Amino acid sequence: MTPLIKEIFLYLSIPLSSGIIGWFTNIMAIKMTFYPLDYIGIRPIGWQGIIPSNARKMSDKAVDLLTTNLLKIDEHFSQLDPEFVAKEMQASLLDLTRKTVDEVMMAEAPAIWEKTPQKAKQVVYDTAGSNIPSVVTKVMEDIGGSIKEMLDLKMLTLEAVSKDKRLLNTIFIKCGKEEFKFIEKSGFYFGSLFGITQMVIAYFYNPWWLLPLFGVIVGYATNWLALKLIFEPKKPIKVGPWTLLGLFLKRQKEVADEYSTIITERILTTERIFQYISRTSGRDRLKEILEHRLGELIDSTYDKVKDPVEIWVESEDAQKHLGIIKSIALFRFMQEFHICLEDIYPYADKTLNIRNILREKMEQLPYEDFEGFLRPAFQEDEMTLIIVGAILGGCAGALQFILLFS
Repeated sequence: MTPLIKEIFLYLSIPLSSGIIGWFTNIMAIKMTFYPLDYIGIRPIGWQGIIPSNARKMSDKAVDLLTTNLLKIDEHFSQLDPEFVAKEMQASLLDLTRKTVDEVMMAEAPAIWEKTPQKAKQVVYDTAGSNIPSVVTKVMEDIGGSIKEMLDLKMLTLEAVSKDKRLLNTIFIKCGKEEFKFIEKSGFYFGSLFGITQMVIAYFYNPWWLLPLFGVIVGYATNWLALKLIFEPKKPIKVGPWTLLGLFLKRQKEVADEYSTIITERILTTERIFQYISRTSGRDRLKEILEHRLGELIDSTYDKVKDPVEIWVESEDAQKHLGIIKSIALFRFMQEFHICLEDIYPYADKTLNIRNILREKMEQLPYEDFEGFLRPAFQEDEMTLIIVGAILGGCAGALQFILLFS
């Protein structure tokens, strides 16, 4: 190969190597957005993925989007039919009632209850169980009226994210998969274009610092351009036969479907919602509701047998026993009510229809609001990412000079 041909190939390799630098720096920018999950290094020198390091703040933004624009949880719960819910839970409730009656009788009259024939016990079970569905109907109506107080969507989401650090990454990676592919590819395309300019300048003037400098420019500019093209323009702009719009915004329907699927399969599942209501944020309010409704049932039942009972038992003693019965009933229902709720999951899934509602609402979001969904993945440390891209580009440019011209 003659020196001239060798020199031509040498300079022609500059756009190619610049494209590789752009591709490499953009890939690193994406990786550094999501990884590592935990901080690596000794502060302040080290790195943690932008999303994992800002998980709390980003979760807050995601929940704000859910509660402000997409989900009105009280409206969805109002669609549940309390009577149908009570019917679905009937078998479990009867079993729970049976346990409660046994516990009450063994606490208050163990000798008598142990000698009571099974048929007689069954009469007691049936009598107590016959009123339970109406109690549960009222309980569900009370829960529906207090759902905003009982279901803390923000805490539910934050709890899910804190238990699984990969979850927030999964949401952004899946919903922005096409945009991240574009960032990777655009790094090569933009880097190659900058490389042509770099090649022309290097042919006439090629000091040692030129390729590192262009590496910095390529690393900075390719990241900056990629982010701009993903999110801008925010509104459709007609240019001849073409319509210009941010790449992410063009995929609104596709992203809405992906997002609603992840949210309803990993965070807002029917099971998690009802478990959260009955055992976490709504536990205190549920206790108040059950205490009130079970108390009403026990008082109304006692009123029917009050006169004959108080012939044999002093009124004060009867009230004392009544208080014990209420405490036992409340304790047992608080312990097992969440288990009974499992019977209504299929019905609640179908009726609440959270996935489809989320998808439809997200499809209808104005572009400005929709952009705010993925933008936080970059916005927190967007300039840091671009600068890191520039530094990596400079290092790669120095390596490029050594390999090509040393």
